[in-house]
Amino acid sequence: MPSPSSISMSAGRLNVPDHPVIPFIEGDGTGPDIWRASVRVFDAAVATAYAGKRQLHWQEVLAGEKAFNKTGNWLPDETLAAFRQHLVGIKGPLTTPVGGGIRSLNVALRQMLDLYVCLRPVRWFKGVPSPVKRPGDCDMVIFRENTEDIYAGIEFAAGTPDSAKVLDFLAKEFPKDFAKVRFGSNDKCKSWQSVLESVGGPKREAPVQVGIGLKPVSFLGTERIVHSAIAYALKEKRKSVTLVHKGNIMKFTEGAFKDWGYKVATGGGMFRPHVITERESWILGNKDSNPSLTAEANARMIDPGFDMMTPDQQGKIVKEVEAVLAAIGKTHGDGQWKSKLLIKDAIADIALQQVLTRPRDFDVIATLNLNGDYLSDALAAQVGGIGIAPGANINYLTGHAIFEATHGTAPKYANLDQVNPGSVILSGEMMLRYMGWTEAADLIIKGMDGAISAKTVTYDFERLMKAEGDTQVRKVKCSEFGEAVVKHMG
Repeated sequence: MPSPSSISMSAGRLNVPDHPVIPFIEGDGTGPDIWRASVRVFDAAVATAYAGKRQLHWQEVLAGEKAFNKTGNWLPDETLAAFRQHLVGIKGPLTTPVGGGIRSLNVALRQMLDLYVCLRPVRWFKGVPSPVKRPGDCDMVIFRENTEDIYAGIEFAAGTPDSAKVLDFLAKEFPKDFAKVRFGSNDKCKSWQSVLESVGGPKREAPVQVGIGLKPVSFLGTERIVHSAIAYALKEKRKSVTLVHKGNIMKFTEGAFKDWGYKVATGGGMFRPHVITERESWILGNKDSNPSLTAEANARMIDPGFDMMTPDQQGKIVKEVEAVLAAIGKTHGDGQWKSKLLIKDAIADIALQQVLTRPRDFDVIATLNLNGDYLSDALAAQVGGIGIAPGANINYLTGHAIFEATHGTAPKYANLDQVNPGSVILSGEMMLRYMGWTEAADLIIKGMDGAISAKTVTYDFERLMKAEGDTQVRKVKCSEFGEAVVKHMG
């Protein structure tokens, strides 16, 4: 048998040997139960797909409670070294340490390895209980920026010297912005306290107590997440990429993300021949329908408020129409734009509503860290919950990737062999597909489909399916569900 070796990266391509070393963290709480069921599925899929020619060589590395109990360190240097060396790994759920130090082991791994893409595919398996009428309409892939935004962790606790320094800096250098900090000064706090006392409120000291967090959003951070989303959408022949943002309020962070995202899509030569923005599609569609349409008439059609604009504003819209027709009229006009990848954007709060009411309007989503967190879990609820939702953290430039369970540790179920291993199993499917071992990945999907269609499910799905009147469902253990997946691979 060939010796196990590391996955490597060269010339922008992942080089995967037939016997790769894969570091794994089994996880805390229910992690060991889930891992035992999942690794059985992974090994069976590879053995079945490649008849012994390929094999995964598992190397356990430590993080979380197991690491702390054995080494006194929640995230040992050896664990990071293993992921750096072997590029691709997988992990179960981890406990977040209580108190100081690392806020989240998951966030720490992402930041230390610069895993800037949090990849979350959302799809429904037939038979999985869902709170919506047509869960099959939900087939999306979320590209969540993983290293910036609020999750950068730049925060200052209320009442601390650090928080006071930031407030003093704002008061001195940006007084207009400091005025927006509602209770950032002693005078404002005392004024509010007097109001409270006037209506019978408690008498007390009113010190300044303001927690502060910073929200960094950069062009380069935006560029690499949007670039990854568009490249994925083109490769997988998806129909659209939606930039989800809250730019109507946070104009210079989330608004910049939207503007930079369009720049990545339409600037330069890499994506321009293959994409069309939603606004460009309106301009070209209008021209296709009426070749004699003037630029001004076209502008009126794409902006219903055109007649209420100032002459300067109208002129900008007309110039936009003329620029689009001049730049891509020949390459994208005459209906050619209909076959291009559509780039559009949506305000985050509206998107959270429409992924529920109009899921078919969304395909690939690119968004910032906090929005992506909300969207991922909201969408997972439509297709069975985070217990079956897979995830990956990837740096497409270096090749580093850690695939992971997206749920918590559920310690009260630890060592009971009860919980649903679906999240880790499907994360492993993502890992195999990322490695190019698509035949094995396809077998895992086949096995999951078969096991769930046969109504052999863990307690979480069994409870919901019975509540919906399904009397044929059979509750199985975590390990037994893994065996059922293997059985239905064929």
